[in-house]
Amino acid sequence: MAVVVALGAFLMTLFGGWVAQRVTDRRHLVLGLAGGLMLGVVGLDLLPEALEAAGQEVFGVPQALLLFVGGFLFAHVVERLLATRRAAHGAETGERTPQVGLVAAAAMVLHSLMDGVALGAAFQVGGGMGATVALAVITHDFADGFNTYTLTSLYGNARRKAVAMLLADAVAPIAGAGLATLLTLPEELLGSYLGFFGGALLYLAAAEILPEAHHAHPARSTLLCTVAGVAFVWLVVGLSGG
Repeated sequence: MAVVVALGAFLMTLFGGWVAQRVTDRRHLVLGLAGGLMLGVVGLDLLPEALEAAGQEVFGVPQALLLFVGGFLFAHVVERLLATRRAAHGAETGERTPQVGLVAAAAMVLHSLMDGVALGAAFQVGGGMGATVALAVITHDFADGFNTYTLTSLYGNARRKAVAMLLADAVAPIAGAGLATLLTLPEELLGSYLGFFGGALLYLAAAEILPEAHHAHPARSTLLCTVAGVAFVWLVVGLSGG
C-alpha cells in the first residue's frame, strides 16, 4: 500500500517541477515562491520533526539544533569554496556555481527518499498513521519538485540536468517506501539528518534564492509569493496533523 501511495507522491513531484518550468517568464515570482516553500518546509516541518526525533542536549543545546546550525554553515562554506574556485579559474564575479545547484538538488532527492521510508514505516504501524503521513508526503512533494527543478536550473545547469534531478526526486519516495520493508532507520539518526538538511536548505533560501528573487524585481508580488509559499506549507502541516 505504501508503494502505491508513493506513486501519488511521484506524480505530485513531477507536477511541482512542471509548474516551475512553465512560469519561467515570471522568474522572480518563481524564486519568491520557492524561497517561501523552502522556508516553510524548514521552519514548520523539518525542524520540529528533527527536535522531536533527536532532541537530546549536547552541552546545553539540542542535538538537532546543533546539526541545523552545522548544516547552514556547511552549505555556506561549500558555496564559498566553489565560488572561490571558479573565480580562480577566471569565471565572472557573481556567476552561479552549477555544482551548488546539483548538490542542493541531490539533498532534496535524499529528503524525498527519507519521506518514502517514513511513509513505508507509517503503514507498518497502522492504516491511520499511514494515511496521515501519506497526506503530508503527497502534498509537500509538490514543493519538493518545484524546489528541486528551481535550484538546479537557478545555478546555471542545463535543462536536461534539472529534469534528471526532478525525475530522481520523483522516484525517490517510491524507492524509500520499498526500502522501508527491508530496514528501519534509528529515529535519532533520522532526526539528526533532518536537522542538518534543514540548516543547509535555510541557507539556500535566505542567502541565495530570496535575494535573487528581489534583486531585479523588488516587487510586492514577489513578497506575496514568498508569504504564499510559507502559508501553503503551514496548511499542509495543519491538514496532516503536524
